[in-house]
Amino acid sequence: MTAHTAQTAGAERAGAVDGLPWIEDAGQIAPQDARTLSKVFFDRLQVLEEGTPEHQYARNTLIEMNLSLVRFAASRFRNRGSGDMEDIVQVGTIGLIKAIDRFDLSREVEFTSFAVPYIVGEIKRFFRDTTWSVHVPRRLQELRVDIAKAKESLAVGLDRDPTVHELAEHLGLDDEEITEGIVAANGYTAGSLDMPTDTADSVGRAAGGRTFADVLGEPDPAMETVENLHTLAPLLDELDDRERRIIEMRFGLELTQAQIGEELGISQMHVSRLLSRILLKLRSGMFTQD
Repeated sequence: MTAHTAQTAGAERAGAVDGLPWIEDAGQIAPQDARTLSKVFFDRLQVLEEGTPEHQYARNTLIEMNLSLVRFAASRFRNRGSGDMEDIVQVGTIGLIKAIDRFDLSREVEFTSFAVPYIVGEIKRFFRDTTWSVHVPRRLQELRVDIAKAKESLAVGLDRDPTVHELAEHLGLDDEEITEGIVAANGYTAGSLDMPTDTADSVGRAAGGRTFADVLGEPDPAMETVENLHTLAPLLDELDDRERRIIEMRFGLELTQAQIGEELGISQMHVSRLLSRILLKLRSGMFTQD
């Protein structure tokens, strides 16, 4: 549809906004015609009251007519990261809307030149905020980029990788800030547990079949036993002589309750009650220690 056709159709539509052509499908307008029509719509948009149907029509039509700018900008990021193209276009559309709301014809600048930086900026922000494997503050995300550029710049003159102190001097920051940025950069990508741990040969093949998952440590049940014994030792010292003797016979010598009763000259039932009381005291003490 050309600008002339759109204006002719608009004149025949009773629903056309005063001073604006009625466009049935703004997304089908050719980019060259969109530039011409955009000037007409921007001129009317500035005098229409915000929130009215007329203002909404003009603004929505401008968005639809200029979506080709978003698709053009998004195509530059097609092979970057794992971002879905539909998501990139949606994010870029946010930039387009911001550009439309802030554009002023009096600046005598083409809308395309004004809008593209907004669109690209939103897309870059999307990748910056969503492609990190570990969430880190935006300050450190931006610092990672500065450090990478500084490394590349300094390496040319030094013929080696710059030190932390050299990077700090170049960027006007403290050594601690550079170190923090380098550590945070480790969160940008995450290695797979299926990645080989062995050194690759000259053609990039892993020398062995072990992966990170194969050598990943697991909780050692014996460690929990050691911790429990370490906690239990001072509690045993708090028992009286008979209580300690009963514990030793039951769990050290592994005597039955009947055998303990014979040894102490008491009934098996009495031994059972004593054991229950002693174990309750020890268990309560261990919970308190935790």
